[in-house]
Amino acid sequence: MRNLTLIAAAALLTLGACATPGDSGPPPVNSLARYSLQVEPGVDRIALAVRDDGLSANQRAALSDLAGRYVESRADWLRIEAPAGEDPVAAAQAYAVRDALQNMGVPGERIMVVGYSAPDPRAPVLAGFAVLRPVITNCANEPRAMESRYSNRSSPGFGCAITANMAAQIADPRDILGHRPVSPPDSGRAAVVFDNYRKGQNTSAPQEPLIEGNVSNAVD
Repeated sequence: MRNLTLIAAAALLTLGACATPGDSGPPPVNSLARYSLQVEPGVDRIALAVRDDGLSANQRAALSDLAGRYVESRADWLRIEAPAGEDPVAAAQAYAVRDALQNMGVPGERIMVVGYSAPDPRAPVLAGFAVLRPVITNCANEPRAMESRYSNRSSPGFGCAITANMAAQIADPRDILGHRPVSPPDSGRAAVVFDNYRKGQNTSAPQEPLIEGNVSNAVD
């Protein structure tokens, strides 16, 4: 009986050595089940060198680009991180960055000025905000099976390139998580059209006088 127990235990160990974590679940039915669009957290941040004479023209241009990306991203906070220490120039640079961002259209109540531990009190001032980035799979590292197969299962790696290309082209990765809020319909124009329809009148908008007649009358 003891020998049978040892043999059974050895068999279980052998099976466990051959199994992999991916073998525990059912295989994916198709490429959509194997590869899907995903996002990961990231940071859109720039570093600005501390200058005795304040912000340079290049730094203001970089801040202007950052402010534009922040407004488009609809992020919650824009963080300004100054090197911790007692350096007055670095502190003045951080608040100069805040004032510049406010003048560029970033609401002051959404700007947060904090300190960070830096090895040098004249370390760069950081400005940025949290973003979501699409996960782009490196399809070159995905398994490929070019040999003959006698099943209806999808090939390993099939669908990776399509998913990676879609992830690289999506302008706003938040669209991967869900659709955007739908704006309310313009019911005013619809009411006018229905009212004209009930009266037997023309439901289309009147034609502009400038486009009546020949197209050659347009300014070239």
